[in-house]
Amino acid sequence: MVSSRSKRLARFGATYSCSRRKDINKVVDFIDIEDITEKASLCRCWRSKNWPYCDGSHGAHNKATGDNTGPVVVRHKETK
Repeated sequence: MVSSRSKRLARFGATYSCSRRKDINKVVDFIDIEDITEKASLCRCWRSKNWPYCDGSHGAHNKATGDNTGPVVVRHKETK
């Protein structure tokens, strides 16, 4: 079954990994949580020029495709 997001992307000729590391079969990134000071916004639209971190490029992507993607925010667990 094809998702509605995939249909929207296909209609605009877009793909998730538009030009990122096409020389490998599957792109996998690891970030050690110890490297994150307070929080980090990670890109999910694949358009960031500061990969793997979000630079806000999803705004233009969302406007062009009708999508609603945003970053994944990773943060340290709050202690109570």
